[in-house]
Amino acid sequence: MEKLPASTGWSWVKQGFALFRKQAGGMSMLFFGYMFCMLAVGIIPLLGQLLPVILVPVFSVAFAQGCLNIDQGKRVLPSLLLSGFRKPAFPVLFGLGVLYIVVAIVALGISTLIDNGTLWQVVTGQLSQKEAALRPNVSLAILLAMAVYVPAAMAFCFAAPLIYWQKVSLGKALFFSFFAVWRSLSAFLVFAASWSAISLITSQLLVMLFGTGSIMYQLMIPLSMILTIIMHCSFYAAYRQIFGLPVDDSKKVSLDKPAD
Repeated sequence: MEKLPASTGWSWVKQGFALFRKQAGGMSMLFFGYMFCMLAVGIIPLLGQLLPVILVPVFSVAFAQGCLNIDQGKRVLPSLLLSGFRKPAFPVLFGLGVLYIVVAIVALGISTLIDNGTLWQVVTGQLSQKEAALRPNVSLAILLAMAVYVPAAMAFCFAAPLIYWQKVSLGKALFFSFFAVWRSLSAFLVFAASWSAISLITSQLLVMLFGTGSIMYQLMIPLSMILTIIMHCSFYAAYRQIFGLPVDDSKKVSLDKPAD
């Protein structure tokens, strides 16, 4: 894993847009299928609040595989949503989702040492952001939570595709993901800043054109969906440059077998 210049982060964003343009319909259908599955899972009693978060890594490989299909000149089909549910990847991806929940709880739990649970109440919907802003030590609690969460996010960044394509263990996936981001941290900072700017500019343009009425919100929803899909494509572009173009299972088998 070579160290990449900061400008690479913007290159990943541009590559994400290019990938999406090639099969915008297929990737959009994949996203709509994902949203339908999340809504269906969300109505399950007791587990409905946890499962949508735990299954994010499982479903994320569908978008990564969709991008790989685009690279290989194949169609992106809704059936790709089942990619992450296949063995041996599924148990490890599910474990990755559980670990994500644990890390989030730990980060919020540590923040309670400073703000007496204010940030926790905001996240769980017990307190509004306006009310939280009036309480002391909230900013410091957010910084402490981020200090715990950001290194974990670096480890989670590429863990799912590494588990799915490279067939590595959960520990190795987290290790390689963390150091891949760390070695090219400046590129990822540009990447994150670029997406933050794109989101901000998009929302501000809508407000300027349509005000803050219902039309603006109706347009914001599909635009947010499209930007989310393109962001997935951009993460794939980053993975492709850092770890190389994934090889599908059929080609791996043929390489392992002796030539006839």
